[in-house]
Amino acid sequence: MAINVLTAPRETPSPPPRGRRAPWTSPDGQPGYARPVLLAIAAVAAVLYAWNINHSQYHSFYADAVRSMTESWKAFVFGSFDPAGTITLDKLPGFLWPQALSARVFGFHPWALTLPQVVEGVLSVLVLYRVVRRWAGANAGLLAAAAFTLTPVAAGLFRTAVEDAAFTLLLLLAADAAQRAAHTARLRPLLLAGVWVGLAFQTKMLEAWAVLPALAAVYLLAAPTSLRRRVGHVALAGLVTVVVSASWMLAVTVTPAQDRPYVDGTTDNSAFSMVVGYNFLNRFSSVGMSAAQTGSVQAVRGGGGGGGHAGGAGADGGAGAGRGSHGGQGTQGSQGSQGSQGSPAQASSQGQGPGGWGGQGGGADDGGWTKMFGSQFAPQTGWLYPLAAVALLCGLAWRRREPRTDVLRAGYVLWGAWLGVFFLVFSAGSVGGHSYYMGVIAAPLAVLGGAGTVLLWRGFREGGARAWALPAAIAGTVAWSAYLAREFPTFLPWLAPAVIGLGVVALALLAAVALKRVTGRGFALAGLLAGVAAMLVAPGAWASSVLSSAYGNSGMGTVGPSGGGHGGGGRHASPKGSTAAMAALRAQYGGGGFGGSSEHLTAPEQALFDYLQAHRGGTRYLFAASSWSAASPFILATGEEVLPMGGFSGSAPSPTLAEFQQLVGKGELRYVLLGADRRGGGSGGGGESAGVTTTAQIQSWVRSACTQVPTTDVLGTAPAAAPAAGGGRADDGGVIGQQLYLCTHAG
Repeated sequence: MAINVLTAPRETPSPPPRGRRAPWTSPDGQPGYARPVLLAIAAVAAVLYAWNINHSQYHSFYADAVRSMTESWKAFVFGSFDPAGTITLDKLPGFLWPQALSARVFGFHPWALTLPQVVEGVLSVLVLYRVVRRWAGANAGLLAAAAFTLTPVAAGLFRTAVEDAAFTLLLLLAADAAQRAAHTARLRPLLLAGVWVGLAFQTKMLEAWAVLPALAAVYLLAAPTSLRRRVGHVALAGLVTVVVSASWMLAVTVTPAQDRPYVDGTTDNSAFSMVVGYNFLNRFSSVGMSAAQTGSVQAVRGGGGGGGHAGGAGADGGAGAGRGSHGGQGTQGSQGSQGSQGSPAQASSQGQGPGGWGGQGGGADDGGWTKMFGSQFAPQTGWLYPLAAVALLCGLAWRRREPRTDVLRAGYVLWGAWLGVFFLVFSAGSVGGHSYYMGVIAAPLAVLGGAGTVLLWRGFREGGARAWALPAAIAGTVAWSAYLAREFPTFLPWLAPAVIGLGVVALALLAAVALKRVTGRGFALAGLLAGVAAMLVAPGAWASSVLSSAYGNSGMGTVGPSGGGHGGGGRHASPKGSTAAMAALRAQYGGGGFGGSSEHLTAPEQALFDYLQAHRGGTRYLFAASSWSAASPFILATGEEVLPMGGFSGSAPSPTLAEFQQLVGKGELRYVLLGADRRGGGSGGGGESAGVTTTAQIQSWVRSACTQVPTTDVLGTAPAAAPAAGGGRADDGGVIGQQLYLCTHAG
């Protein structure tokens, strides 16, 4: 007799175990097939996430920090960008701690930095199964785990060295703990949920708190205890969340400034300014608070209103493309150490603002409130929108008369609230091309899709009006999937017909059973299985594209085709310092420019490194760079102490002119690498529009007080002329648009 995997009762006890249970054997109370199927799903996830991991590439800026964190435990704790610990990242470092530990164990390699995300992805699949099984049964858990694994953005996210892999896992753990607390009214798991959210705060800052309404709602609604006790428990859990969330910021605050790195993104060296002002208020000015009052460098540079900013400092002193601190790249100008082609005004209006919650420049149009349904994000995340919507509505409506403590309804409240809050956040905010943000959207969609399929199947078997909810959900999901597939007609052209064909078969069988044209459970089950296949084949095909070298992922969590025949939605954006952007820049300069994202230096970089090593004279710093991107290749390849100026944006006052002169006067620094003089510009992070930043003051002083080092002394030959668009000048003694200076005094 065939086993109905969707209706096998989860409460049927298994025979008492004899001796040690085999790892592939299902625990007591679960169907015998549950554990083997789950292990198979986890294996598929591991393949998708780890495929070709040996060809992983560095996520520059983040990888620089990881390299620094492997050189020093002080840099590890504070999240220093550079090995010397002069300045932090422009966000909390928690998401990089697993990468740094992996690099300490396996060595500093691109795959070692990707491996933690793969592990976090497989754990996310297993945790998601556990939380759904406890709520809606093993069958719902298996469907949810499969749907999550086959969501394209998951296949992209968990092979990318960014924040959201750990963030998604930690929020799933929080949901698991909160749901257990709601079932038993026990305080301990609710406090544990607060700990998980606090740890998630260390990866994505205030975005982690967006899940709190969902966690609080499920406990306040369903916990089997008095209202007073429920409120008290939620308050205590909230306190734990705040304490764990603020732990790193408090540690930075109580550490004397001279004993820790400068906090990037701020003018006042405050971790709170970085988190609240730079990474939140600059993106969500609608909350009615001004980032100008928080010490954010963005506010100082002319915009606490959530707009974009002139991007990362280009080493040539020109205005860089507007870049988000989660990896956005402006649409105008090149990215990297040679600077950009666009003007500061263009970068400000077209570029992307810093991340945290995900901000794109205020002038950039990324779809507004419809972006989540557009061809950029929906094919990555939203194949199951119709199924999740029908499941949520039916789950709440069909269980509305149940007691307050009804477990099934509480689960729909939890996941519906989670999906709704994050959906609104991403719709209201600007997320640029950051597909990997959508991991926290993919999770509730998969959960609602898996649990909803089981719920709608039970309604179908009951008959009556409820029987038509399942066909409606399948029909809506099939139509939506076919529409999305047709937006990319050259990618898997068979996909839309296959989806439609499976959907027609499913609907025909289910309709025949519902109308009593045929009888027997076999027809109904065949219709259900065909419907499940119709709903999952399209996202599964997109997710499996990571197995092809023609697609892989973009570094933004995006997989599949680069663009549709009827619109956008492809891999067109680059992450902060992404390999693709850096490789393009190197190609533009014949492979000789600086600012690459490789563990090996280019020939000019190696020549410069050898020269500096031979002439540094025992100084602490190998050299000072006018931007993080100019320092990046040397930190990645050598782990040497290179002094970056201005932080990510180029506007952080680190170091100040007086501090810089003191380093020169004390003999800790001799060489400085600057870009071509723009006459009136600041660093690459500001240009004319940024005013006089501390980095601009330092560059001006270096050009007037220090001695140019002839290019022939460094390279042994005169460089080829740099392209005019790059701003480099072959006749100014520069090294591919950059000039080395020797500073021997602080006069």
